[in-house]
Amino acid sequence: MRAPTSRPAFEPPRHGDRRRLRIGILGGSFNPAHEGHRHVAETALRALGLDQVWLLVSPGNPLKTAAGMAPFAERLASARAISRPPRILATGIEASLGERYSALTLAKLARRFPKARFVWIIGADNLWQLPRWRRWRELVAGTSMAVLPRPGWTRKALAGAAAKRLRHARRRPLALLRDGPPGWTMIPAREHHASATAIRARTGS
Repeated sequence: MRAPTSRPAFEPPRHGDRRRLRIGILGGSFNPAHEGHRHVAETALRALGLDQVWLLVSPGNPLKTAAGMAPFAERLASARAISRPPRILATGIEASLGERYSALTLAKLARRFPKARFVWIIGADNLWQLPRWRRWRELVAGTSMAVLPRPGWTRKALAGAAAKRLRHARRRPLALLRDGPPGWTMIPAREHHASATAIRARTGS
């Protein structure tokens, strides 16, 4: 499935940005991007009082196989098609940073943007899987994290190993950036049923 490419690309400044921005990072394969991703971005903007959300397209998810994965440029184009500049922006910066692991990506972004306050945005399915991520303890120690409900995952994730380990760091949404890391929040929001897997099955891609 080839997405429209009419929206301009967004690439963060190579040498950083010294504005005091509150930036949500919604990472993913975006294979393809869909309305569920935009729902998550818009919900996080409102609930956390963010200035921007970056749709961070992964060059290759270490926990997913390459089978059925569209080329990076095509996935970036699909994320760009659902973006809403200047507040919801699609970026391929992870590829230019040479990283695939979230902890290392966030560490490099923090060095490049020393005055920005970043929030890592994930779905409840990823909260459940978090202990499988490389250096996940380092990630949550250094970055605030916001979790959005996902159909079939929310209760399971809140009873999972990561949520239990981080129970003392749980915050209310608007306190997340004020208090800084380590901290995480579950944003109360409706579950969106859009799925990249279902879209690929429907389109045969």
